Amino acid sequence: MSDEERRQTRPRSMTRRYRRGLILVGVLCVVATLLAATLLFQRSYTERVDRYLRALCTTMADGYLLRGTGDPQDLVQLAADTGVRCTLIAEDGTVLYDNESTAALPSHADRPEFRQALAEGSGTSTRESKTMDRETHYYALRLDTPAGVQVLRVGEEVDNIWGLSADTLPLLVCALVVILLGAGLFSAWLTRLLVQPINRLAENLDTIEADVPYEELIPLARTVQTDRKLREDNETMRREFTANVSHELKTPLTSISGYAELIETGMAKTADVPTFAARIHKEAQRMIALVSDILQLSELDSTQAARGQSAPPDMVPVDLAALVKEIAQTMTVNARKAYVTLQYDARPATVKGCRDQLVELTTNLCDNAIRYNRPGGHVELRCGVGADGCPYLEVEDNGIGIPQDSQSRVFERFYRVDKSRSKATGGTGLGLAIVKHIALLHDARIDLQSQVGTGTTIKVTFPKNS
Repeated sequence: MSDEERRQTRPRSMTRRYRRGLILVGVLCVVATLLAATLLFQRSYTERVDRYLRALCTTMADGYLLRGTGDPQDLVQLAADTGVRCTLIAEDGTVLYDNESTAALPSHADRPEFRQALAEGSGTSTRESKTMDRETHYYALRLDTPAGVQVLRVGEEVDNIWGLSADTLPLLVCALVVILLGAGLFSAWLTRLLVQPINRLAENLDTIEADVPYEELIPLARTVQTDRKLREDNETMRREFTANVSHELKTPLTSISGYAELIETGMAKTADVPTFAARIHKEAQRMIALVSDILQLSELDSTQAARGQSAPPDMVPVDLAALVKEIAQTMTVNARKAYVTLQYDARPATVKGCRDQLVELTTNLCDNAIRYNRPGGHVELRCGVGADGCPYLEVEDNGIGIPQDSQSRVFERFYRVDKSRSKATGGTGLGLAIVKHIALLHDARIDLQSQVGTGTTIKVTFPKNS
C-alpha cells in the first residue's frame, strides 16, 4: 500500500475536525453578522432618507403653492440650502426647473416616479448609479397650480449596500483576524476538554456510569464493554473447549494405543486378543461419537453466527407429532438395552424449523434420559400445543436426577454431573450443549426441572405461530 493510500485509509483526527469546524463556524458567524448588520443599517438608513424626502417635498410644495403663481422661479428660494436635488416638471415631462443643472434637461415623461405622481398624486423610485456603489432616491408630488399640472420632485444620492460593504471591509478584515485567533484558541481548549475524557475512557471501561464523561457515550461504552467481555468469554471458552477436547481424545487414544501395543508386541494372550480388540473398537466408537458431536457443534456455531434477521432457508413446517413417533421407535432398542421403558404422547403440533436439527435435539434429549436412568425406569416423550398457543416438546424420566447446583451448567460443553457414569454409558458430554444451540437457532426456550433420585423433565417451548 502506497503512502497516499495509507493517508486516505487512515482515520481522521477528531481533534483537527473539531478545531476546523469551530474556526469555520466562527468565521461564518462573523461574516453573517456583519452582512446582516450592514443590510439592516442600509435598510434603516434608506427608510429615513425616504421619510426625509417625503417631508421635505411636502414642505416645499406647500410653500410653492402659497405663492399662487406657478412660476418655477418661486422654487429658487425654497430649494436653496436644502442639500437635495429639486426638480419641477410640467405635465408633458418638460423640466421647468432643476437646482443642480442650468442646461436644458431631456424630458422626464418616462421617469417612473413622475408617471406615478401624475396617476396617484405621489410617486417614489430608486435608481442605481453607474458606479454601482451609490443609489438615488426620488420622491415626486403632483401639484395643481395656476400654470397647470406640475410635478415637484426631490432626490438624494446615498450609499447602497455595496458602498456600505466597502466601508465596512476594514472592520470585517480585522474582525476575521480576531475571530480566527479567538476561534483557534477556543477550539484548542474545547477539543482538549472533549477528547481528554474520551481518551481516559479508553483506558478503563470497567465502570461505565462512573467513568463515562458524557451521557451520549454510555451506549458506545456499554457496547465496547460488552464486546470486550464477549471476546474474553469466547477466548476462555475456546481455551476450555480445546483443553476438554484434548483430554477427551487423549483418554481413548491412550487406551487404543495401549491395547494395540500389547497385541503388536505379542504380550497379549491369544485368548485376550478378542477382548482387547473389543475395547479398541469401543474406544474408537467413543472417539467417532465425540468428533461427530464436535463437528456438529462447530456447524451450529457457524450457523448461529451467520444468522441474520431472517430465518435460514431450510426452515420449513415440521410435524412434531410425527417426529416424536419416529424418534420413539428409533430409540426403543437403546431403551431396551438399558432396561428402560420408552413411551410417547404425540399430540398435534407444528413448528417451523430445520427437521434434521429437531430430530437431533429430540434424539439427544431422549438418549440423555435413557443414559441417566436406572434399570426398570421409564422415559416419556411428549409434544403438543400449550395453553399459551406455543408448541412444545417435552422429555420426562424417573432417573437419577440432577443436583440443584448443577442444573444451570448441564447445557455447558463437556460438563458432566457424574463423570464416571457418563463415560461408562458412552456419553461425550456434548449432547445437551447441542440441544441448547439447536433451541437457540429456533428461538426456543428450555425449561429444566429435576430432583435427585426422582427424575428430570426438560421442556423445549417454541415461539407461537413458529
